[in-house]
Amino acid sequence: MGLASNGGPFFLGGDSMSSSVASELSRRLAQDAEGVCRHYLSNGRPHGRYWIVGDARNTPGRSLFVRLTGPESGKGAAGNWTDASTNEFGDLLDIIRESAGLNNFADVLDEARRFLRLPRADPRPKQRLDRRQRPTGAPDSARRLFALSRPIAGTLAERYLHHRGIATPQNLEGLRFHSRCYYRSGDTSAPETWPAMIAAVTDLKGKITGVHRTWLDKSGRGKAPIASPRRAMGELLGNGVRFGAPLDVMATGEGIETVLSVRCLLPSMPMIAALSSRHLAAILFPKGLRRLYVLRDNDTAGERASVTLIDRATAEGIEAVVLTPELGDFNDDLRSRCKARVHAAIRDQLAPQDMSRFMSPAR
Repeated sequence: MGLASNGGPFFLGGDSMSSSVASELSRRLAQDAEGVCRHYLSNGRPHGRYWIVGDARNTPGRSLFVRLTGPESGKGAAGNWTDASTNEFGDLLDIIRESAGLNNFADVLDEARRFLRLPRADPRPKQRLDRRQRPTGAPDSARRLFALSRPIAGTLAERYLHHRGIATPQNLEGLRFHSRCYYRSGDTSAPETWPAMIAAVTDLKGKITGVHRTWLDKSGRGKAPIASPRRAMGELLGNGVRFGAPLDVMATGEGIETVLSVRCLLPSMPMIAALSSRHLAAILFPKGLRRLYVLRDNDTAGERASVTLIDRATAEGIEAVVLTPELGDFNDDLRSRCKARVHAAIRDQLAPQDMSRFMSPAR
């Protein structure tokens, strides 16, 4: 699923006439994008300029965002969609194909023609042929693991953060340490135990919905020498690892170390680590949020996630400001640049009213 590099639906493979027909149908569908969504994505709902649903197969949820208004083509066009959980994207012909369970290109075009002849009033949702569900994870197991862990102060996890250039800030209740956390490299392999930093993933009400584990080398100077030293489990989408109580201003980024690197310099600003680029794009906004700082990573996935998140925030009337590191991410900056230089770079990107409110003095 998704778009080809030329911007057309990826399943187009016929002659130029077929492509022309598909382009015209896609354009006409986009003129009634909300009607298409109500018909084929009936488990979703409108929110501002978007229709929000779990995925293109009409699974309930809030991962896929369909543009309801916009130009006929190009960036922000009506009918274009992005799935924040998979980084897939496409147009309304993709939606028809996936929600109706169609595999043949001609059948997709026929279904689009049928829809475009329907009256707009009271469209009946089409029964989905594919009822596949994504696993929801193990929030109960996540809560048990967090409860069995100890506060981070004085542990290998604190030493690990110091080695990453992060002086342990306040309000780290969401981080804990487990001295013998199970790690399994494959479904059939025997489990190992390694020390691990355990991070609570919480929803907007503060309920633990998952955890993120960073397995550590027994010296505390880096991650454990295993294939996947970072893993998350539970219900992650829209949630994150939170530092500080919600205010009208907050920051969010991908990794825990990235977020904590910036929080060393903005110690009183609430922040959320979304744990990946796709989850960053789907982070949920607390009530009363006026300004959102996006701590983007300098890679393609980070840029795409930032654009999606900024678009969502703007649609909800939230001012979105991107903070961009010099290197790959802000932890790279903190470890490779002097702290004063990183301090100055962040200060120059902040809204003026937030400098005195949140920023610590340069040292």
